[in-house]
Amino acid sequence: MKKVLLASAALLAFSAAAHAQGSVTLYGRLDAGLEYMNGVPTGAGLNGAATGTSHRFRAESGDWGTSLWGMKGSENLGGGNRAVFQLEGSFNTMSGQGPSGGGLFNRWATVGIANNQFGTVLLGRELFISNGVWDFDPFGQSNWSSASLVRGRNWPQTSNNVSYQSPKVAGFDFYGQYAFSNATNWNGNGTTAQGREAGAQITYTSPIFQVRGLYDEIRNRADGTLGGDYGLNNGAYSYSREYTAMLNVFLGQFKLQGGYQAIRTSGMTGQLPGQPTALDHEWGGVTWQMTPAAALIGAVYHVNGNNGAGNATIYTLGGSYNLSKRTLLDLQVATVRNSKTANYGLNANDFGSSAATDNPLAGHSQSGVYAGIQHSF
Repeated sequence: MKKVLLASAALLAFSAAAHAQGSVTLYGRLDAGLEYMNGVPTGAGLNGAATGTSHRFRAESGDWGTSLWGMKGSENLGGGNRAVFQLEGSFNTMSGQGPSGGGLFNRWATVGIANNQFGTVLLGRELFISNGVWDFDPFGQSNWSSASLVRGRNWPQTSNNVSYQSPKVAGFDFYGQYAFSNATNWNGNGTTAQGREAGAQITYTSPIFQVRGLYDEIRNRADGTLGGDYGLNNGAYSYSREYTAMLNVFLGQFKLQGGYQAIRTSGMTGQLPGQPTALDHEWGGVTWQMTPAAALIGAVYHVNGNNGAGNATIYTLGGSYNLSKRTLLDLQVATVRNSKTANYGLNANDFGSSAATDNPLAGHSQSGVYAGIQHSF
């Protein structure tokens, strides 16, 4: 009996010591639902362009937010310093499959040092700084949101990254990222998976409102330009500079949100009509927290592009109902209206007019509705 008690005491002492030295947290999110969409392109005509439209009803994962899992932890190093790490990967709840070619931890794989007084420095792979729009988007990480009309420009990840997050001082905080191309050419020369990427943001937060200014750039891995040959990439939607100003206003049960983005390129060659070198993107919306569990959301997103890209507007309504602190039901209804030459879809699709891109026919609308469930742990 004494041996059992001694062994138990030793195990408890070891656990307490391990807990004091550091901690590891496993976390995740599962999102799944059903989606209906019309205006879906079909057929293949001249140069592979879609020739007709149809509708579809499908099971979908990640419409209200990416399904993901990860782990993060820290170790007390003394003197107010902590070693920190985070590993995070996405997956499809409906199929159980991870990202194609994206690696096990395609969203986060970082290690660094944190200090409450001086801030946090991380090295590794992270969500790119342009993802900072989520905090100011009424629909957050929804598939039909501020990434849709810029064809995913707000959603990338970045490797070979060094980042710094400052502590908050008098309501202000600073965040910056710098990602190396790892090529012999500082900006990229086509021998590596990415060109140089960088950005910085400043945020001011008060009890009544929050504002953020953000600048970032993603360079073409082929030649280091901010655009490059359109025949080889997604143009302004992949390689460009982005200037963003955003605002949150907190009014009791209501939260007003809006943003403006100017997306600009340089060094463009070979662009075709309809492929923009500049985009202006803005959005606004309101969230009404009707009860502690139920929220109603409405938003409008608009984009205008040069070089015949035209303009498009998304009108959307939705909401969520929390069954518990970790489980919610979600619903969103949306439609995108395109000008004569535009073919933006509800999803953040690549540029193009083939059925494979999922973009509607030029000048046509696309509408959809989805309903789902999300659980976090």
